[in-house]
Amino acid sequence: RGRAAPGMSWKAMASYILKRILSLIPTFFGATFLAFLIIQMAPGDYLTQLELDPKVTPETIARLRAQFGLDRPFHEQYLLWMHNLLHLNLGYSFAYQAPVLEIVWPRVLNSMVLVVPSTVLLFLIAVPVGVYGALRQYSLGDRVVSFLAYLGLAIPNFFLALILMYLVLQVYFRTGVMVFPVSGMTSSGFEQFSFWQKVVDVAWHAVLPIVVLTTSDIAGFSRIMRGQMLEALSQDYVRTARAKGLPERVVVYKHALRNAIIPIVANIGGILPTLISGAGLVEVVTAWPGITPLLLDAISQQDLYVVAGFLTMGLVLLMIGNLLSDLLLAWVDPRIRYE
Repeated sequence: RGRAAPGMSWKAMASYILKRILSLIPTFFGATFLAFLIIQMAPGDYLTQLELDPKVTPETIARLRAQFGLDRPFHEQYLLWMHNLLHLNLGYSFAYQAPVLEIVWPRVLNSMVLVVPSTVLLFLIAVPVGVYGALRQYSLGDRVVSFLAYLGLAIPNFFLALILMYLVLQVYFRTGVMVFPVSGMTSSGFEQFSFWQKVVDVAWHAVLPIVVLTTSDIAGFSRIMRGQMLEALSQDYVRTARAKGLPERVVVYKHALRNAIIPIVANIGGILPTLISGAGLVEVVTAWPGITPLLLDAISQQDLYVVAGFLTMGLVLLMIGNLLSDLLLAWVDPRIRYE
């Protein structure tokens, strides 16, 4: 990707995409190999805990080890896993005795219930807040927003979740009204609900985790946006636009914001992996059945193919996201051309 005059052809873009996809192939194999190697370097395996059980005979351990393929050398295990992966098979879970995709995908959907709305709210709120802070620098509103942003950066999101849960419970103890559920994803009797009742129930349970995720992310994102806008507003082209008599709205949103948002667009590639990576410890604190609790259990149980399958899904989405970021950059900045 290089700098050139505005304008680009579909042929050039298709050629660029093809080259990027071809270059991602060795990256994919190298990254999956390293991930598989790091997982294998951990001492023991899934059957190590069973070896400590006196009721389990060595013959049973040996049979299970051969059944799961854990008695093979590392390179054979990797090649077998890669063969299955190329056939869209992420492997078989030792702990759940089921294909990895059947176990992981429902958890991914549960996590997306939290991550997708919080990501949308992040952009809808953080960008205007950052722009406001740059346009009203050192005003009372800017100082208040900056204070809240620093406070949000200082408080871990899982601790913020605990604080909100405490406040909700205090309201419940004093009034008998549960404003929002503090744990879980559904209410009792969920299976008997109608479709729309299920949607409302899940949304009601998701409010508190979404608020926590959005609040913690807005804190840092708005500060970045504010800094980028301040830098853009100090550039010569902005002063030139104002000297030409252009309306302030055009100067700010067509010239300054469009350039200030370029670094934000460049980081969009990291959003896709977060859609399946879950809400982190917020899911653990709020007992949300997302991907993070499953991944932590898989790591503690050394469920090799669940961990490897999850890392592979994140890797693929990261590569796709980076490609989309480059394409969006060319749309936002006409100076970017494909070579």
